[in-house]
Amino acid sequence: MGFMFAPAFHPAMRHAGGPRREIGIRTVFNILGPLTNPAGAESLVVGIADPSLGERMAHAFAQLESKHVMVVHGSDGADELTITGPSQVWEMLDGQVCHYELRLEDVGLESCAPEELKGGIAEENAETMERVLGGELGPLHRAVALSAGAGMLVAGKVDTIKDGVNAARNVLSSKAGLATLKKLVEISNRG
Repeated sequence: MGFMFAPAFHPAMRHAGGPRREIGIRTVFNILGPLTNPAGAESLVVGIADPSLGERMAHAFAQLESKHVMVVHGSDGADELTITGPSQVWEMLDGQVCHYELRLEDVGLESCAPEELKGGIAEENAETMERVLGGELGPLHRAVALSAGAGMLVAGKVDTIKDGVNAARNVLSSKAGLATLKKLVEISNRG
């Protein structure tokens, strides 16, 4: 797990940060960021804010010789898979792109209202994350399971997103995620 700060990997980006904040709208950098990921990941789940870009993004990943990518957009406008309704998916596998609507009932999840997913201040969000990783059921549990399930699918760990959602729910219920988080915090605080 890691965080890649764009200006550290693309020095020219440090000059783009100020103007991007001043403009206050999404720019071409929101599209280029996932396509220029310095990690070289071949399997990704990438959210987009503008669904009109879905197919082009998926084909761009094919041109970059990615292995398996899901470009996603939530019906609530989220640039990620959502549990407030269906999501649009442009899935690229081995150079081929297909588009479909991912409905929650197809993966065994129920929807929720957008306000049920709203976060708070950093400390509250950290506590919430610990509760979800510790097995607490509810909308956030379902949202994490959906995203993790998609990640498992593109990573080749499961055959369907529904299988991925079920596997993710099992991991959350086992509290293995919380144990991993605690280990990560311990290692991070060593030095």
